[in-house]
Amino acid sequence: MASGDPQNSFLSPVDQAAKEPRSLAPWIIAGVFILLVVAGLLVMSHHAQPANPGGAGLAAPDPYAANLKITDVKMSQTSNMAGAQLTYIDGNITNSGTKTVTGITVQVAFHDFTGILAQKSTLALNLIRTHEPYVDTQPVSAAPIKPGETREFRLIFDHVPDSWNQQYPELRIIEVD
Repeated sequence: MASGDPQNSFLSPVDQAAKEPRSLAPWIIAGVFILLVVAGLLVMSHHAQPANPGGAGLAAPDPYAANLKITDVKMSQTSNMAGAQLTYIDGNITNSGTKTVTGITVQVAFHDFTGILAQKSTLALNLIRTHEPYVDTQPVSAAPIKPGETREFRLIFDHVPDSWNQQYPELRIIEVD
């Protein structure tokens, strides 16, 4: 083989016919992987709690909710530093049952002037930890409510509908842990 032979030259153009055919295996493996991920997401979405429990109305109360009494409900409003209106619902919750409660999910229904549901919010109930220098809250899981205990709670809303009738909203306990 001579060094001047164009067939063996390092810089010679590569013959397209001499290239190896590309394998489809990586593309098939990637396609199967994507299908498995999509199928897994679909299966998980059918088992997850809906984002809007209760549909257009309120969800059914949790069976243990009958043992949780909400009293001394007060509402207040304030503006934050950005100028948005915040609405607070404060009150007491008493566990008159026999189990220690580590989590509470409530639905809050704001009605309009005709009595129709204007806004429904689903959120975790937070307990008031301190009042000074400002009201600080914590999840129920951080300080579980034992049988016979009464604790203060606060719910915070950064938006209520303009059509709200300014009456106390309905509070419904829909999940208890």
